[in-house]
Amino acid sequence: MSTLRVDGKAVATYVESPSLDIRLAPRPYLHPVRTLDGVPVTDALCYDHPWHMGASVTMADVDGRNFWGGRTYVRDRGYVWLDDHGRIVPVSLSPVPGGFTSSLHWCTAAGSVVLREQRTVTASAARHGWRLSFAYELCTPAEAVVTLGSPATHGRPGQAGYGGFFWRAAPGPAVAFGAKSDDPHGTADPWLAVTVADRYTLVFEGLADADRWFVRTEEYVGVCAALAFDEVLPIEPGRPLTRSISVLVADGVLTRGQIEEAL
Repeated sequence: MSTLRVDGKAVATYVESPSLDIRLAPRPYLHPVRTLDGVPVTDALCYDHPWHMGASVTMADVDGRNFWGGRTYVRDRGYVWLDDHGRIVPVSLSPVPGGFTSSLHWCTAAGSVVLREQRTVTASAARHGWRLSFAYELCTPAEAVVTLGSPATHGRPGQAGYGGFFWRAAPGPAVAFGAKSDDPHGTADPWLAVTVADRYTLVFEGLADADRWFVRTEEYVGVCAALAFDEVLPIEPGRPLTRSISVLVADGVLTRGQIEEAL
């Protein structure tokens, strides 16, 4: 495990190699993540969705493999249990100022590499709190196109386009709003904020290309910077997919004005 610190305070723990059932799609994740005052803002291995793991990068469909965990959504059948799960395996981890950089392999259950990833995760002080920066790059391991998909691209209704950088938040009554919308689900707003139980606020940035926000505030609280929200996304050889996500972690409730000041 690695610990991220801001001004000497431990704000996040990185679980590098969790020992989990393959049906949970084991992968590195950040949990717990906390505000500067120590309020937990992530949840993991939850009773309702045990494959939700704090803050992580995860996809429901990578060339037909389930790296999200749980059941797989199949067109005209719904969610079914399939023997299709993968795992994300760390290859190396090195410290950098404020955090670390890591190489990872996205592997089938049998160990074949489907994607290679390079990620850099850092924490820094920010106005109203602290900022998590999470940059990642996905590339194909061979001269073949790798296609990313979501339940939505397999026919699930309700804009279930999740997959990418996903944050399962600590529970509580939640309100989400975007830079331009009071209902940011499915939008490409420049930023998206979630305030939970009046105890903490998270502000997400970093959409690119055709990415969209996936956000839930009922049943559970979660935010995803979704890569394949309604259309499959190919990764071509020699053309890595790169994303840089930023999350402002603040105690209490932030207004739109405070958020704009901080960004």
